[in-house]
Amino acid sequence: MKQPHYECIVAWAEGKTIQFESVHGNWFDVPHPIWDRWVNYRVKPESRPDFSTYLTVSYKFTGNQTPLRYASDNVKFTYDGDTWQLKSAEVLK
Repeated sequence: MKQPHYECIVAWAEGKTIQFESVHGNWFDVPHPIWDRWVNYRVKPESRPDFSTYLTVSYKFTGNQTPLRYASDNVKFTYDGDTWQLKSAEVLK
């Protein structure tokens, strides 16, 4: 019979980071797992790359205060790939 954590043990032997699940459902790195049968282990997931979206501000005011419409992606928002939290906002020229 195969050990219940066989895949994680092999991954750990290959140098991958192993995590265990707390009673509250959070995952934590464990440098030296004891491979307890009653603990959930997993290979730490790979981080996802950051991603960006763009916003078009499309009005420009002229001397007579009449707005002219134009299209240009001039605001860039960068988000964390894992948490989807906003990391930065940048005005592009």
